[in-house]
Amino acid sequence: MSRRSPLASYRWAIGAVVLLLAAIAFLYVRGPAFLQRRYYPLEHTDAIAESARRHEVNPYLVAAVIDSESDWDASATSRAGAVGLMQILPSTAEEMRDSGMVAADVGDDLADPVTNIEYGTAYLRLLVERYHEIEPALAAYNAGIANADRWVAEGSDIRDTIEFPETRHFVLSVVRARDAYERLYPEAFE
Repeated sequence: MSRRSPLASYRWAIGAVVLLLAAIAFLYVRGPAFLQRRYYPLEHTDAIAESARRHEVNPYLVAAVIDSESDWDASATSRAGAVGLMQILPSTAEEMRDSGMVAADVGDDLADPVTNIEYGTAYLRLLVERYHEIEPALAAYNAGIANADRWVAEGSDIRDTIEFPETRHFVLSVVRARDAYERLYPEAFE
């Protein structure tokens, strides 16, 4: 009686499928630019450019936050109640509006991409001014100012002090996406 499993021949087929899927994923992330652009789409360039200019924020950073927060889905809503492309909490939008950080003529419909981008970019600017560095600002954007303040106070590299895996992933993902957007769309915001 043979000790060989009747499924042994299928192992090669399963291995081949896994390798094929890995190759396809690699090509989308690191392959030709036209495939990478499918992985890193860019929409709402006029709204991003205008808000980024007004708030003096890198437009590629704004695009990267949108990509990481909502994957370009304007109707996205988080469990915490964050809304839209840049996942803005209504309470944060209200604070931004009350403090005058956004223009008076900006509406309050956070599901509207232009409005959401304006609020998100203004908030991102506030955080960059507070921390003077991108990574702590992104940590605060994702996990809140109180958490980011605590992590920054520890004095070492913020990536090493972030306690939440989701926030650590968010910071790395946004930085990586920003670099990809700059490389893939060099003339998008000129």
